[in-house]
Amino acid sequence: MKESKSKYAVMGILSIGPVSGYDIKKKFEKSLSYFWSESYGQIYPILKRLATEGLAIRSIQKQTGKPDRHIYALTDKGRKALREWMIRPVGRLIGRHEILLKLFFGHQVSLEDNIRQVEHFRELQSEKLKEIIASEEMLKTDYKDNPNLTYWLMTLRYGQYINRAYLRWCDETLAILKGMEQEAGA
Repeated sequence: MKESKSKYAVMGILSIGPVSGYDIKKKFEKSLSYFWSESYGQIYPILKRLATEGLAIRSIQKQTGKPDRHIYALTDKGRKALREWMIRPVGRLIGRHEILLKLFFGHQVSLEDNIRQVEHFRELQSEKLKEIIASEEMLKTDYKDNPNLTYWLMTLRYGQYINRAYLRWCDETLAILKGMEQEAGA
């Protein structure tokens, strides 16, 4: 059976410090979203399973006028399990790329539709690259003394390289599609 990496993503966030499920979701959105995401529907069952397995503990923080907060912290057993996973070799990268799926079947729509899709994808990647660069600057300023900073910056650099590669691919693909469009119009 294939092991879920989502468990380790949540454990990684817990390794930084105790947080609620809500806080974990916000950390995914703010820090990890360009290479990893989890929904509330994934996070809460993972937290419950981590607590059941003794990898995390849950405490309740009383709040006035609001529901109690359930705060999770990694246990020593959880830190050990996270470290064991961290040193295992990485598996093959398999992703789902909707743009590639649509282009693979591109003959089903017009060249104009395909061009529009790639142009839209290019805009998204351009915006994502700007966000990653802004995140890098923010981290360098706000977390300059954090021992995790170098590792966080490594992941941001990866995101920059990937997004720049996407942009180059878009430009090349658009040139091909527009060339096909010109030939069809000739």
